[in-house]
Amino acid sequence: MNPFQQMGDWKKNLDYFFGDSFWNEFEGLIKPTIPQINLYQTDHELFCIVNIPGLEDLDKLDIYVDYSTLELKGTINMDNSHGVVVKEEILHGVFERKIPLPFPVRADKINATYKNGLVYIQLHRLISESNRKNRINVRVLEEK
Repeated sequence: MNPFQQMGDWKKNLDYFFGDSFWNEFEGLIKPTIPQINLYQTDHELFCIVNIPGLEDLDKLDIYVDYSTLELKGTINMDNSHGVVVKEEILHGVFERKIPLPFPVRADKINATYKNGLVYIQLHRLISESNRKNRINVRVLEEK
């Protein structure tokens, strides 16, 4: 049973009436985004905790970092063969999520670990060489 099936039917009818973009601002309210994350910032680091219950094969989780975006792709699998769903609050299924980061991060210094249903991702701020102050030497131009 898909708890969002009836909501999908309503959405199709409202899309027809109001236009396809009607739901863009309500999407997170209707069906919360998965996976859930917490993002913490210090001066030079970001620490992201991602909720992914039941992850048995780490190769089925893709984590990408592109400058100032963290991208997560995978599947949250739930064993639901124990009868008819009465209440379902733990979201599951295929996910693809892009998280904008508050600053650019280094692609060469990323650590990710998994324990007890949580993925811990440590990112380090990119200190660009172009942002540093460089002294310019002035030479005397000799006249010819």
